[in-house]
Amino acid sequence: MIIKLSNNNEKPIYEQITDQLKQAILTGALVTGDALPSIRALAKELKISVMTTKRAYADLERDGFIETIAGKGSYVSERNQDFLREELIRHIEVHFTKAVSIARTANVQKQELHDLLDLLLEE
Repeated sequence: MIIKLSNNNEKPIYEQITDQLKQAILTGALVTGDALPSIRALAKELKISVMTTKRAYADLERDGFIETIAGKGSYVSERNQDFLREELIRHIEVHFTKAVSIARTANVQKQELHDLLDLLLEE
């Protein structure tokens, strides 16, 4: 598992870790039951604070992406397909919101956006 951190990213490091692990789970790169590195091992690998990785894992557990078993480690949790679909739709909404904002700036009309989306879906 490769996590890439950036000092140029406006998000805090723990959010970068959380986002990348969520993405790996959502895309199937990590699947139910896969073990994650220990908090300490990940901190050492990324050369960051243990508290930072602990925060990222706590957020992932809170959101239902991982589960931690005392003395054994953290694992990708079994996900409900409806929950997974909702998470993906949320990602789409974020990107659509950005696209609509750009379209408004460029004075692109609603029908042009629909046509563009139709074209992209055909590819």
